[in-house]
Amino acid sequence: MQQRFDLDLRLVFHPLHPETPQEGAALEDLFAGRVNIDRMHVKMRYEAEQVGLPYGERSHTYNSRLAQELGKWADWQPNGAALHDAIYRAYFADGANISDPEVLVGLAAGVGLDADAARSVLEQRSFSPAVDADWAKARNYGVTGVPTFVAGGMAVVGAQPLELLERFIVHAQERVAELQGAGQSDG
Repeated sequence: MQQRFDLDLRLVFHPLHPETPQEGAALEDLFAGRVNIDRMHVKMRYEAEQVGLPYGERSHTYNSRLAQELGKWADWQPNGAALHDAIYRAYFADGANISDPEVLVGLAAGVGLDADAARSVLEQRSFSPAVDADWAKARNYGVTGVPTFVAGGMAVVGAQPLELLERFIVHAQERVAELQGAGQSDG
């Protein structure tokens, strides 16, 4: 789809539950009295299946900060996009602790990225400022859930069917062209 629409896609990270400790938090505790976990799993599995994504019944949530920092680094590596998919699968399908540096290094190595370089990125936190900037941008956009697709001053939240995303892109491109014609810019 990126080539079909001549898109310049950029991942912008957003903190979901940044207060979660490295060892994770049970979903039952996180959503106590607010969310029925079994119903949530059914809904999430259905939505994931609709767009061809794997989904497992994880019992915990984990802090994604280190995964985001490693993902920022991966964006600069050949085949780095594969790490994003590996982290998604590890977390949402396998229930892995993506705040554990060794899990992340293993995922990086598993997609052909340099394990020592990945470990160094995590130890030095060298992409922390880039993730801080993403979090600020996400706040400015008003992002409250992931994924959120933003273009032309509009947003679509959640995993969506391809047809809906295609309509969104066409509409956003029309909106951007209108804004540019009026001398404005609204990415």
